[in-house]
Amino acid sequence: MLSYSVDDTESIIPKPSQLYDVVIIGSGPAGYTAGIYTSRAKLRTRIISGSLPGGQLMTTSEVENYPGFPNGIFGPELMMNMRQQAERFGSLIADDEVIHVDFNRRPFEIASHSETYEAHSVIICTGATPRKLGIIAEESFAGRGISYCATCDGPFFRGEDIVVVGGGDTALEEAAFLTKFGRSVRIVHRRDSLRASKILQEKAFENPKIEFLWNSVVSDIEGDKKVRAIVVKNVDDSGKQKISAGGLFVAIGHEPNTAIFKGQIEMDDKGYIVLKNHTNTSVDGVFAAGDVHDFRYRQAITAGGFGCMAALDVEKWLTESKHKR
Repeated sequence: MLSYSVDDTESIIPKPSQLYDVVIIGSGPAGYTAGIYTSRAKLRTRIISGSLPGGQLMTTSEVENYPGFPNGIFGPELMMNMRQQAERFGSLIADDEVIHVDFNRRPFEIASHSETYEAHSVIICTGATPRKLGIIAEESFAGRGISYCATCDGPFFRGEDIVVVGGGDTALEEAAFLTKFGRSVRIVHRRDSLRASKILQEKAFENPKIEFLWNSVVSDIEGDKKVRAIVVKNVDDSGKQKISAGGLFVAIGHEPNTAIFKGQIEMDDKGYIVLKNHTNTSVDGVFAAGDVHDFRYRQAITAGGFGCMAALDVEKWLTESKHKR
């Protein structure tokens, strides 16, 4: 099987595919942990890092809840440490993005922008991306008062007035969690009723620290070095109000990064990979780890744990497969 790349003279050069025991698609805590384990097991391992090598933690500042770092560690530093550890044991890492897979043939075929690889097994660690508000100021204040994970960042907002955007279970769960740290929590929701479960609604309505801003959306964010105020627009009359806030938590859902696997493996109606017994997917020899299937916990430590599990499952599967051949 051949892949093609274009050099500076625009000529097309064929490149032979490369065969691995396991190709890990995606990096982050799940991908790098999987690579550490498969490489230590002497499996020929290729990690294709994806468009953001290191995953979501590369865009965070201090991480306080990852074990082993009593004084915290910066997200990019943690990811670089994991990457170097995987490389130390023999993982080959390509900073590239997978654009096509074929799980209907053996070995499996994985094509990136620049190479085509073949693998006896695959671990999918492509993660999920938080849905964003889509306003210009959101990018400006990334890491400076805007968060997409209350359990990750809540303790950084002690004594602040906090705004949460959303109306589902996640938004209410995060709002309740943030009341442990914030002076007040306002939930901004674009409708006049919530989608969250009744029991979560009841708890939120009864919590004296939680206030609701109905039929509203965040239209702007203001501040200097960090978030200082949120501009909220009423969707009915377009009226605007500015509210003081030291933190904005966006809880409007995540999008699993699974588009390239559509039609290849089983996914649920939201696009998350469905697991069959531990970390196995619907295709024998293809495994998944991290936020790409885990829509409940979404933590670095759980992603790393799933990466370990997937690697051990791969090692066992490859051993059993060799005995069958």
